[in-house]
Amino acid sequence: MRTVIKLEHVSKQFSEEQVLKDVCFEFQEGKIYGIVGNNGSGKTVLMKCICGFLNPSSGKILVNYKEIGKDVDFPEDIGVIIETPGFLPNLTGMKNLEIYIHIPFCVKKCAYCDFLSGPAGEKEKEEYVKMLVDEIRNCPDTVQNYRVISIFFGGGTPSLLTGEQIGRLMDTVREIFTLDEDAEITMEMNPGTVTEEKLRKYRQAGVNRLSIGLQSVNDEELRLLGRIHTYEEFREAYHLARANGFSNINVDLISAIPGQTVESWRRTLEQVMALSPEHISAYSLILEEGTTFYKKYVEDEAKEGPKLPDEDAERQMYWDTETLMEKNGYHRYEISNYAKEGYACRHNLGYWERIPYLGFGIGAASLVPGDLIGKCRKLEGKMSRYTNPDQLREYAHSYRNKFQAELLTETEEMEEFMFLGLRKMNGISKKEFSEYFGKSLEDIYGEPICKLESLKLLEQDDDRVWLTKRGIDVSNSVFVEFLLEE
Repeated sequence: MRTVIKLEHVSKQFSEEQVLKDVCFEFQEGKIYGIVGNNGSGKTVLMKCICGFLNPSSGKILVNYKEIGKDVDFPEDIGVIIETPGFLPNLTGMKNLEIYIHIPFCVKKCAYCDFLSGPAGEKEKEEYVKMLVDEIRNCPDTVQNYRVISIFFGGGTPSLLTGEQIGRLMDTVREIFTLDEDAEITMEMNPGTVTEEKLRKYRQAGVNRLSIGLQSVNDEELRLLGRIHTYEEFREAYHLARANGFSNINVDLISAIPGQTVESWRRTLEQVMALSPEHISAYSLILEEGTTFYKKYVEDEAKEGPKLPDEDAERQMYWDTETLMEKNGYHRYEISNYAKEGYACRHNLGYWERIPYLGFGIGAASLVPGDLIGKCRKLEGKMSRYTNPDQLREYAHSYRNKFQAELLTETEEMEEFMFLGLRKMNGISKKEFSEYFGKSLEDIYGEPICKLESLKLLEQDDDRVWLTKRGIDVSNSVFVEFLLEE
Protein backbone atom coordinates (compact mmCIF):
# COMPACT_ATOMS: atom_id res chain seq x y z
CA MET A 1 0.00 0.00 0.00
CA ARG A 2 1.04 3.58 -0.68
CA THR A 3 2.40 5.60 2.25
CA VAL A 4 0.52 8.91 2.48
CA ILE A 5 2.00 10.31 5.73
CA LYS A 6 5.54 9.63 6.93
CA LEU A 7 7.11 10.85 10.16
CA GLU A 8 10.92 10.76 10.30
CA HIS A 9 12.44 11.28 13.78
CA VAL A 10 9.96 14.05 14.64
CA SER A 11 10.48 15.91 17.92
CA LYS A 12 8.76 19.00 19.31
CA GLN A 13 9.84 21.02 22.31
CA PHE A 14 8.24 24.07 23.99
CA SER A 15 10.89 25.85 26.12
CA GLU A 16 11.93 23.19 28.62
CA GLU A 17 9.03 20.81 27.88
CA GLN A 18 9.63 17.92 25.48
CA VAL A 19 6.22 17.04 23.98
CA LEU A 20 7.27 14.78 21.06
CA LYS A 21 10.48 12.79 20.96
CA ASP A 22 11.87 10.95 17.94
CA VAL A 23 8.51 9.91 16.49
CA CYS A 24 8.80 7.61 13.46
CA PHE A 25 5.72 6.21 11.73
CA GLU A 26 4.07 5.63 8.37
CA PHE A 27 0.34 6.01 7.65
CA GLN A 28 -0.76 3.95 4.66
CA GLU A 29 -3.56 4.69 2.19
CA GLY A 30 -6.88 2.93 2.82
CA LYS A 31 -6.33 2.26 6.52
CA ILE A 32 -7.90 3.88 9.61
CA TYR A 33 -5.58 4.79 12.49
CA GLY A 34 -6.30 5.77 16.06
CA ILE A 35 -3.87 7.76 18.17
CA VAL A 36 -4.47 7.27 21.90
CA GLY A 37 -2.80 8.68 24.97
CA ASN A 38 -3.36 10.55 28.21
CA ASN A 39 -4.19 14.25 28.28
CA GLY A 40 -1.00 16.18 27.58
CA SER A 41 0.76 13.27 25.89
CA GLY A 42 1.14 15.16 22.59
CA LYS A 43 -1.70 13.86 20.37
CA THR A 44 -2.94 17.31 19.36
CA VAL A 45 0.60 18.67 18.93
CA LEU A 46 1.41 15.76 16.61
CA MET A 47 -1.68 16.43 14.46
CA LYS A 48 -0.89 20.14 14.30
CA CYS A 49 2.62 19.34 13.11
CA ILE A 50 1.26 17.01 10.41
CA CYS A 51 -1.07 19.79 9.24
CA GLY A 52 1.63 22.45 9.20
CA PHE A 53 0.17 24.49 12.05
CA LEU A 54 3.32 23.83 14.10
CA ASN A 55 6.87 23.23 12.93
CA PRO A 56 8.71 20.28 14.51
CA SER A 57 11.84 21.11 16.47
CA SER A 58 13.60 18.38 14.49
CA GLY A 59 12.79 15.67 11.99
CA LYS A 60 10.69 15.58 8.83
CA ILE A 61 6.99 15.15 8.05
CA LEU A 62 6.02 14.11 4.52
CA VAL A 63 2.44 14.07 3.24
CA ASN A 64 2.00 12.60 -0.25
CA TYR A 65 5.82 12.69 -0.55
CA LYS A 66 5.98 16.46 0.04
CA GLU A 67 7.75 17.81 3.11
CA ILE A 68 5.56 20.01 5.31
CA GLY A 69 7.17 23.38 5.88
CA LYS A 70 9.54 23.01 2.94
CA ASP A 71 7.71 21.79 -0.17
CA VAL A 72 4.23 22.87 1.05
CA ASP A 73 2.95 24.79 4.10
CA PHE A 74 -0.29 22.79 4.38
CA PRO A 75 -1.06 19.31 3.03
CA GLU A 76 -2.94 19.34 -0.27
CA ASP A 77 -6.37 17.67 -0.52
CA ILE A 78 -6.64 17.13 3.22
CA GLY A 79 -9.30 18.42 5.63
CA VAL A 80 -8.84 18.44 9.36
CA ILE A 81 -10.83 19.25 12.50
CA ILE A 82 -8.77 19.54 15.68
CA GLU A 83 -10.76 20.29 18.85
CA THR A 84 -12.62 23.53 18.03
CA PRO A 85 -10.27 25.56 15.82
CA GLY A 86 -10.94 29.26 15.37
CA PHE A 87 -10.71 29.09 11.61
CA LEU A 88 -13.66 26.65 11.53
CA PRO A 89 -15.89 28.00 14.31
CA ASN A 90 -19.09 26.25 13.23
CA LEU A 91 -17.69 22.91 12.13
CA THR A 92 -16.83 19.88 14.23
CA GLY A 93 -17.17 16.18 13.78
CA MET A 94 -20.56 16.41 15.54
CA LYS A 95 -23.95 17.62 14.37
CA ASN A 96 -25.49 20.74 15.89
CA LEU A 97 -28.44 20.58 18.27
CA GLU A 98 -30.46 23.20 20.16
CA ILE A 99 -32.35 22.74 23.43
CA TYR A 100 -35.48 24.50 24.63
CA ILE A 101 -36.61 24.14 28.27
CA HIS A 102 -40.11 25.36 29.08
CA ILE A 103 -40.81 26.84 32.52
CA PRO A 104 -44.61 27.24 32.69
CA PHE A 105 -44.83 29.45 35.80
CA CYS A 106 -45.73 33.11 36.13
CA VAL A 107 -46.90 35.44 38.87
CA LYS A 108 -50.07 36.19 36.93
CA LYS A 109 -51.27 35.88 33.33
CA CYS A 110 -50.75 38.96 31.15
CA ALA A 111 -53.79 40.20 29.23
CA TYR A 112 -52.27 39.36 25.82
CA CYS A 113 -50.54 36.07 26.68
CA ASP A 114 -51.60 32.74 25.19
CA PHE A 115 -48.45 30.87 26.21
CA LEU A 116 -48.69 27.76 28.35
CA SER A 117 -48.19 29.33 31.77
CA GLY A 118 -49.80 30.06 35.13
CA PRO A 119 -49.15 30.64 38.85
CA ALA A 120 -47.67 27.88 41.02
CA GLY A 121 -46.35 27.34 44.52
CA GLU A 122 -42.77 26.51 45.49
CA LYS A 123 -43.57 22.82 45.95
CA GLU A 124 -45.04 22.60 42.42
CA LYS A 125 -42.00 24.32 40.94
CA GLU A 126 -39.62 21.90 42.67
CA GLU A 127 -41.59 18.86 41.52
CA TYR A 128 -41.58 20.19 37.98
CA VAL A 129 -37.81 20.70 38.02
CA LYS A 130 -37.43 17.07 39.10
CA MET A 131 -39.56 15.97 36.14
CA LEU A 132 -37.43 18.06 33.77
CA VAL A 133 -34.27 16.43 35.12
CA ASP A 134 -35.83 13.01 34.58
CA GLU A 135 -36.95 13.89 31.05
CA ILE A 136 -33.48 15.13 30.08
CA ARG A 137 -31.84 12.01 31.48
CA ASN A 138 -34.26 9.84 29.51
CA CYS A 139 -32.70 10.90 26.17
CA PRO A 140 -31.29 8.09 24.01
CA ASP A 141 -27.55 7.48 23.69
CA THR A 142 -27.67 8.84 20.12
CA VAL A 143 -27.63 12.41 21.50
CA GLN A 144 -23.89 11.87 21.93
CA ASN A 145 -23.59 12.32 18.16
CA TYR A 146 -24.67 15.93 18.62
CA ARG A 147 -23.20 19.02 20.24
CA VAL A 148 -25.54 21.52 21.89
CA ILE A 149 -24.92 25.02 20.52
CA SER A 150 -27.73 26.83 22.32
CA ILE A 151 -30.08 26.44 25.28
CA PHE A 152 -33.17 28.59 25.78
CA PHE A 153 -35.15 28.76 29.03
CA GLY A 154 -38.57 30.07 27.99
CA GLY A 155 -41.91 30.46 29.64
CA GLY A 156 -43.87 31.55 31.47
CA THR A 157 -41.25 33.19 33.65
CA PRO A 158 -38.07 31.11 34.03
CA SER A 159 -36.68 33.70 36.46
CA LEU A 160 -39.21 32.45 39.05
CA LEU A 161 -36.88 29.47 39.51
CA THR A 162 -34.06 29.73 42.01
CA GLY A 163 -30.45 29.83 40.96
CA GLU A 164 -30.01 26.36 42.48
CA GLN A 165 -32.84 24.96 40.35
CA ILE A 166 -31.43 26.45 37.13
CA GLY A 167 -28.01 25.14 38.13
CA ARG A 168 -29.43 21.64 38.61
CA LEU A 169 -30.99 21.72 35.13
CA MET A 170 -27.76 22.94 33.56
CA ASP A 171 -25.74 20.26 35.37
CA THR A 172 -28.12 17.62 33.98
CA VAL A 173 -27.75 18.96 30.45
CA ARG A 174 -23.95 18.80 30.80
CA GLU A 175 -24.24 15.25 32.18
CA ILE A 176 -26.22 13.96 29.16
CA PHE A 177 -25.15 16.20 26.28
CA THR A 178 -21.92 17.56 24.82
CA LEU A 179 -22.25 21.30 25.39
CA ASP A 180 -20.30 23.55 23.05
CA GLU A 181 -17.77 25.75 24.86
CA ASP A 182 -19.28 28.80 23.18
CA ALA A 183 -22.92 27.76 23.56
CA GLU A 184 -25.48 30.56 23.83
CA ILE A 185 -27.54 30.00 26.99
CA THR A 186 -30.55 32.31 27.22
CA MET A 187 -33.03 32.83 30.03
CA GLU A 188 -36.25 34.82 29.73
CA MET A 189 -36.68 37.15 32.69
CA ASN A 190 -39.50 39.27 34.10
CA PRO A 191 -38.16 42.45 35.76
CA GLY A 192 -40.58 41.95 38.64
CA THR A 193 -38.92 38.68 39.69
CA VAL A 194 -35.25 39.67 39.76
CA THR A 195 -32.82 39.66 42.68
CA GLU A 196 -29.07 40.09 42.72
CA GLU A 197 -28.63 36.64 44.25
CA LYS A 198 -30.64 35.03 41.42
CA LEU A 199 -28.63 36.84 38.74
CA ARG A 200 -25.34 35.86 40.34
CA LYS A 201 -26.34 32.19 40.54
CA TYR A 202 -27.75 32.16 36.99
CA ARG A 203 -24.33 33.35 35.79
CA GLN A 204 -22.61 30.68 37.86
CA ALA A 205 -24.90 28.06 36.30
CA GLY A 206 -23.77 29.12 32.82
CA VAL A 207 -26.54 31.47 31.66
CA ASN A 208 -24.82 34.04 29.41
CA ARG A 209 -27.76 35.80 27.74
CA LEU A 210 -30.89 37.38 29.20
CA SER A 211 -34.14 38.15 27.42
CA ILE A 212 -35.99 40.71 29.53
CA GLY A 213 -39.69 41.24 28.94
CA LEU A 214 -40.28 45.00 29.18
CA GLN A 215 -42.93 45.62 26.46
CA SER A 216 -43.29 49.40 27.10
CA VAL A 217 -41.66 52.29 28.98
CA ASN A 218 -45.12 53.73 29.74
CA ASP A 219 -46.43 52.54 33.11
CA GLU A 220 -50.06 52.97 32.06
CA GLU A 221 -49.47 50.76 29.00
CA LEU A 222 -47.78 48.21 31.25
CA ARG A 223 -50.79 48.24 33.55
CA LEU A 224 -53.15 47.65 30.62
CA LEU A 225 -50.99 44.73 29.47
CA GLY A 226 -51.19 43.19 32.96
CA ARG A 227 -47.45 43.38 33.61
CA ILE A 228 -46.29 43.04 37.23
CA HIS A 229 -43.53 45.68 36.99
CA THR A 230 -43.00 49.36 36.25
CA TYR A 231 -40.50 50.87 33.83
CA GLU A 232 -38.31 51.96 36.74
CA GLU A 233 -38.25 48.38 38.05
CA PHE A 234 -37.15 47.25 34.59
CA ARG A 235 -34.31 49.80 34.65
CA GLU A 236 -33.19 48.57 38.06
CA ALA A 237 -33.24 44.94 36.88
CA TYR A 238 -31.37 45.84 33.68
CA HIS A 239 -28.56 47.66 35.52
CA LEU A 240 -28.40 44.88 38.13
CA ALA A 241 -27.92 42.36 35.30
CA ARG A 242 -25.09 44.47 33.87
CA ALA A 243 -23.46 44.73 37.30
CA ASN A 244 -23.55 40.94 37.59
CA GLY A 245 -21.68 40.34 34.35
CA PHE A 246 -24.40 39.93 31.71
CA SER A 247 -23.01 41.39 28.48
CA ASN A 248 -25.64 40.02 26.08
CA ILE A 249 -29.16 41.25 26.84
CA ASN A 250 -32.32 41.28 24.73
CA VAL A 251 -35.32 43.50 25.51
CA ASP A 252 -38.80 42.47 24.35
CA LEU A 253 -41.19 45.23 23.22
CA ILE A 254 -44.80 45.25 21.98
CA SER A 255 -46.33 47.86 19.66
CA ALA A 256 -49.99 48.62 18.90
CA ILE A 257 -50.93 48.37 22.60
CA PRO A 258 -54.41 49.70 23.56
CA GLY A 259 -54.17 53.44 24.05
CA GLN A 260 -50.68 53.59 22.52
CA THR A 261 -49.83 56.39 20.09
CA VAL A 262 -47.14 56.70 17.44
CA GLU A 263 -45.37 59.17 19.73
CA SER A 264 -45.48 56.95 22.82
CA TRP A 265 -44.12 54.00 20.79
CA ARG A 266 -41.23 56.16 19.58
CA ARG A 267 -40.46 57.11 23.19
CA THR A 268 -40.36 53.43 24.11
CA LEU A 269 -37.90 52.68 21.31
CA GLU A 270 -35.71 55.69 22.05
CA GLN A 271 -35.52 55.10 25.80
CA VAL A 272 -34.70 51.41 25.38
CA MET A 273 -32.06 52.06 22.72
CA ALA A 274 -30.48 54.67 25.05
CA LEU A 275 -29.76 51.79 27.47
CA SER A 276 -27.86 50.05 24.61
CA PRO A 277 -29.01 46.42 24.92
CA GLU A 278 -27.34 44.09 22.42
CA HIS A 279 -30.65 42.86 20.98
CA ILE A 280 -34.23 44.15 20.73
CA SER A 281 -37.29 42.11 19.77
CA ALA A 282 -40.18 44.31 18.65
CA TYR A 283 -43.49 42.56 18.07
CA SER A 284 -46.85 43.98 17.04
CA LEU A 285 -49.67 42.99 19.39
CA ILE A 286 -51.63 39.97 18.21
CA LEU A 287 -55.04 39.26 19.73
CA GLU A 288 -54.83 35.55 20.45
CA GLU A 289 -57.99 33.57 21.07
CA GLY A 290 -58.50 32.70 24.72
CA THR A 291 -56.71 35.78 26.09
CA THR A 292 -58.20 38.63 28.10
CA PHE A 293 -57.51 41.03 25.23
CA TYR A 294 -59.27 38.75 22.73
CA LYS A 295 -62.40 38.68 24.83
CA LYS A 296 -62.33 42.45 25.35
CA TYR A 297 -61.40 43.64 21.85
CA VAL A 298 -62.78 40.91 19.61
CA GLU A 299 -65.69 39.30 21.43
CA ASP A 300 -66.91 42.36 23.37
CA GLU A 301 -65.56 44.98 20.90
CA ALA A 302 -64.13 47.14 23.73
CA LYS A 303 -67.05 49.43 24.32
CA GLU A 304 -65.18 51.03 27.24
CA GLY A 305 -61.59 51.95 27.99
CA PRO A 306 -58.56 52.53 25.71
CA LYS A 307 -58.94 51.55 22.08
CA LEU A 308 -56.48 49.73 19.85
CA PRO A 309 -54.47 51.99 17.50
CA ASP A 310 -56.03 52.22 14.04
CA GLU A 311 -54.44 50.55 11.02
CA ASP A 312 -52.59 53.70 9.90
CA ALA A 313 -51.07 54.24 13.34
CA GLU A 314 -50.05 50.59 13.63
CA ARG A 315 -48.39 50.73 10.22
CA GLN A 316 -46.50 53.92 11.16
CA MET A 317 -45.24 52.24 14.34
CA TYR A 318 -44.02 49.35 12.24
CA TRP A 319 -42.12 51.63 9.85
CA ASP A 320 -40.72 53.78 12.65
CA THR A 321 -39.31 50.67 14.31
CA GLU A 322 -37.05 49.79 11.40
CA THR A 323 -36.02 53.40 10.75
CA LEU A 324 -35.07 54.19 14.35
CA MET A 325 -33.38 50.83 14.93
CA GLU A 326 -31.15 51.12 11.86
CA LYS A 327 -30.32 54.73 12.76
CA ASN A 328 -29.12 53.57 16.18
CA GLY A 329 -26.97 50.65 15.02
CA TYR A 330 -29.45 47.78 15.28
CA HIS A 331 -29.44 45.52 12.23
CA ARG A 332 -32.72 43.89 11.28
CA TYR A 333 -31.99 40.20 10.68
CA GLU A 334 -35.53 38.80 11.02
CA ILE A 335 -38.99 40.31 10.64
CA SER A 336 -39.31 41.23 14.34
CA ASN A 337 -35.72 41.07 15.58
CA TYR A 338 -32.88 43.60 15.64
CA ALA A 339 -29.35 43.24 16.92
CA LYS A 340 -26.02 44.98 17.17
CA GLU A 341 -23.26 43.47 15.05
CA GLY A 342 -22.48 39.94 16.22
CA TYR A 343 -25.45 39.66 18.60
CA ALA A 344 -28.18 38.04 16.51
CA CYS A 345 -29.86 35.40 18.66
CA ARG A 346 -28.27 32.07 17.70
CA HIS A 347 -31.14 30.06 19.14
CA ASN A 348 -33.74 31.89 17.07
CA LEU A 349 -31.62 31.70 13.93
CA GLY A 350 -31.28 27.97 14.48
CA TYR A 351 -35.06 27.64 14.67
CA TRP A 352 -35.60 29.55 11.41
CA GLU A 353 -32.85 27.53 9.74
CA ARG A 354 -34.36 24.25 10.99
CA ILE A 355 -31.41 23.14 13.06
CA PRO A 356 -32.62 20.12 15.10
CA TYR A 357 -33.91 20.99 18.54
CA LEU A 358 -35.15 19.13 21.58
CA GLY A 359 -37.90 20.63 23.73
CA PHE A 360 -38.18 19.68 27.39
CA GLY A 361 -41.12 20.43 29.65
CA ILE A 362 -44.88 20.72 29.37
CA GLY A 363 -46.03 21.65 25.84
CA ALA A 364 -42.45 21.85 24.50
CA ALA A 365 -41.91 20.94 20.84
CA SER A 366 -39.02 19.03 19.27
CA LEU A 367 -37.75 18.78 15.69
CA VAL A 368 -35.41 15.81 15.49
CA PRO A 369 -33.68 13.85 12.71
CA GLY A 370 -34.24 10.15 12.28
CA ASP A 371 -30.75 9.16 13.37
CA LEU A 372 -31.43 10.68 16.78
CA ILE A 373 -34.62 8.74 17.43
CA GLY A 374 -33.55 5.39 16.04
CA LYS A 375 -31.00 3.46 14.02
CA CYS A 376 -33.43 2.31 11.34
CA ARG A 377 -31.99 3.07 7.90
CA LYS A 378 -35.31 4.31 6.57
CA LEU A 379 -35.18 7.16 9.10
CA GLU A 380 -31.86 8.51 7.88
CA GLY A 381 -32.19 12.08 6.68
CA LYS A 382 -35.84 12.27 7.78
CA MET A 383 -37.14 14.84 10.26
CA SER A 384 -39.85 14.26 12.82
CA ARG A 385 -41.77 16.53 15.15
CA TYR A 386 -42.99 15.84 18.66
CA THR A 387 -44.87 18.07 21.12
CA ASN A 388 -45.13 17.23 24.80
CA PRO A 389 -48.65 17.19 26.29
CA ASP A 390 -49.91 20.56 27.54
CA GLN A 391 -51.43 19.05 30.69
CA LEU A 392 -49.06 18.45 33.60
CA ARG A 393 -50.53 15.08 34.56
CA GLU A 394 -50.24 13.76 30.99
CA TYR A 395 -46.75 15.20 30.61
CA ALA A 396 -45.57 13.45 33.77
CA HIS A 397 -46.49 10.05 32.30
CA SER A 398 -45.60 10.53 28.64
CA TYR A 399 -42.20 12.13 28.17
CA ARG A 400 -40.49 8.74 28.29
CA ASN A 401 -42.13 8.03 24.91
CA LYS A 402 -40.82 11.26 23.48
CA PHE A 403 -38.95 9.69 20.63
CA GLN A 404 -41.91 7.85 19.19
CA ALA A 405 -42.44 10.88 16.97
CA GLU A 406 -44.28 11.21 13.68
CA LEU A 407 -42.15 11.71 10.60
CA LEU A 408 -42.73 14.92 8.67
CA THR A 409 -43.70 14.50 5.03
CA GLU A 410 -41.47 15.98 2.37
CA THR A 411 -44.23 18.50 1.61
CA GLU A 412 -44.34 19.63 5.26
CA GLU A 413 -40.57 20.00 5.34
CA MET A 414 -40.51 22.06 2.14
CA GLU A 415 -43.23 24.36 3.44
CA GLU A 416 -41.38 24.85 6.72
CA PHE A 417 -38.15 25.51 4.87
CA MET A 418 -39.81 28.40 3.02
CA PHE A 419 -41.98 29.81 5.84
CA LEU A 420 -39.19 29.91 8.39
CA GLY A 421 -36.33 30.80 6.08
CA LEU A 422 -38.12 33.75 4.48
CA ARG A 423 -38.55 35.35 7.91
CA LYS A 424 -34.82 36.12 7.80
CA MET A 425 -33.73 39.24 5.96
CA ASN A 426 -31.24 37.23 3.89
CA GLY A 427 -33.95 34.74 2.99
CA ILE A 428 -33.30 31.17 1.86
CA SER A 429 -30.58 29.48 -0.18
CA LYS A 430 -31.45 27.70 -3.44
CA LYS A 431 -28.34 25.55 -3.00
CA GLU A 432 -29.33 24.48 0.53
CA PHE A 433 -32.85 23.61 -0.68
CA SER A 434 -31.42 21.48 -3.49
CA GLU A 435 -28.89 19.74 -1.23
CA TYR A 436 -31.52 18.91 1.39
CA PHE A 437 -34.39 17.80 -0.84
CA GLY A 438 -32.54 16.60 -3.95
CA LYS A 439 -34.76 18.88 -6.06
CA SER A 440 -34.27 22.38 -7.38
CA LEU A 441 -36.18 25.24 -5.79
CA GLU A 442 -37.34 26.36 -9.26
CA ASP A 443 -38.87 22.95 -9.99
CA ILE A 444 -40.95 23.06 -6.80
CA TYR A 445 -41.66 26.76 -6.33
CA GLY A 446 -40.77 28.37 -9.67
CA GLU A 447 -44.33 29.58 -10.36
CA PRO A 448 -45.06 31.29 -7.00
CA ILE A 449 -41.57 32.83 -6.94
CA CYS A 450 -42.09 34.38 -10.39
CA LYS A 451 -45.55 35.61 -9.37
CA LEU A 452 -44.32 37.19 -6.13
CA GLU A 453 -41.28 38.69 -7.86
CA SER A 454 -43.55 40.37 -10.45
CA LEU A 455 -45.57 41.83 -7.56
CA LYS A 456 -42.35 43.24 -6.01
CA LEU A 457 -42.80 41.05 -2.93
CA LEU A 458 -39.74 38.85 -3.53
CA GLU A 459 -36.27 39.34 -4.93
CA GLN A 460 -33.70 36.75 -5.91
CA ASP A 461 -30.17 36.30 -7.23
CA ASP A 462 -28.24 33.22 -8.36
CA ASP A 463 -28.50 31.55 -4.96
CA ARG A 464 -30.86 33.37 -2.59
CA VAL A 465 -34.53 34.36 -2.44
CA TRP A 466 -35.69 36.99 0.06
CA LEU A 467 -38.64 39.23 0.91
CA THR A 468 -38.67 42.85 -0.21
CA LYS A 469 -39.72 45.54 2.28
CA ARG A 470 -43.15 45.41 0.73
CA GLY A 471 -43.11 41.62 1.04
CA ILE A 472 -42.23 41.88 4.73
CA ASP A 473 -45.25 44.13 5.27
CA VAL A 474 -47.57 41.41 3.91
CA SER A 475 -45.43 38.39 4.85
CA ASN A 476 -48.34 36.17 5.91
CA SER A 477 -49.93 36.58 2.46
CA VAL A 478 -46.59 35.73 0.85
CA PHE A 479 -46.11 32.57 2.93
CA VAL A 480 -49.51 31.24 1.83
CA GLU A 481 -48.17 31.06 -1.74
CA PHE A 482 -45.72 28.36 -0.67
CA LEU A 483 -48.30 25.88 0.55
CA LEU A 484 -48.16 22.67 -1.47
CA GLU A 485 -50.89 20.17 -2.21
CA GLU A 486 -50.19 16.69 -0.85
